[in-house]
Amino acid sequence: PSPCGPNSQCREVNGQAVCSCLPTYIGQPPGCRPECVVSSECPANRACVNQKCVDPCPGTCGQNTRCDVINHSPICSCNPGFTGDPFFRCSPIPPPQPPPQAPIYTDPCVPSPCGPFSQCRDIGGSPSCSCLPSYTGSPPNCRPECTINQDCPSNQACMREKCRDPCPGSCGAGAQCNVINHTPVCTCPEGYTGDPFTSCFPKPPDVEPVQASDPCNPSP
Repeated sequence: PSPCGPNSQCREVNGQAVCSCLPTYIGQPPGCRPECVVSSECPANRACVNQKCVDPCPGTCGQNTRCDVINHSPICSCNPGFTGDPFFRCSPIPPPQPPPQAPIYTDPCVPSPCGPFSQCRDIGGSPSCSCLPSYTGSPPNCRPECTINQDCPSNQACMREKCRDPCPGSCGAGAQCNVINHTPVCTCPEGYTGDPFTSCFPKPPDVEPVQASDPCNPSP
């Protein structure tokens, strides 16, 4: 039998037995032994794998991770800025979403797209234009009924942007009014006299002159 003990090999050299430990075993025959049997026989940052003290990290953790050996055990964690399962894969942490902002109300009528003499209303976020009351046309071309007398028929005048009869209040009492080329013309009616812009009154009857009687005419 081999005199070298376990985990050793024996060679004959010049009729003598020469003992040595098997490869990967340490010590001296007959005390050859593996590097380790349990992890506690290794440094704290190594583990006993196949009777060897080795780094337990390679192949243990997932992508984008780091591995630290603590008390012979591999501890996996995601790299800074990454998240996920460190034993499978870590992904970049998405940037924080900005807090939702309340929609800012924008009045489509400011500034008004409707033009002068018009009104604007917000209908579902879109401007709705219409002419102001008493104005004619269609936005943006709303206009008053008149701005000068020539915008009106000849028997009316432009008063406060409206074509109206200029006679009421223009002539005096008892006078008659006729509109000629937008202008009220006041006259007293036939049989009346006075200032037509103040008042007209009936003409007094004509008085025949009294002739003195001549007793000699005709001659008796």
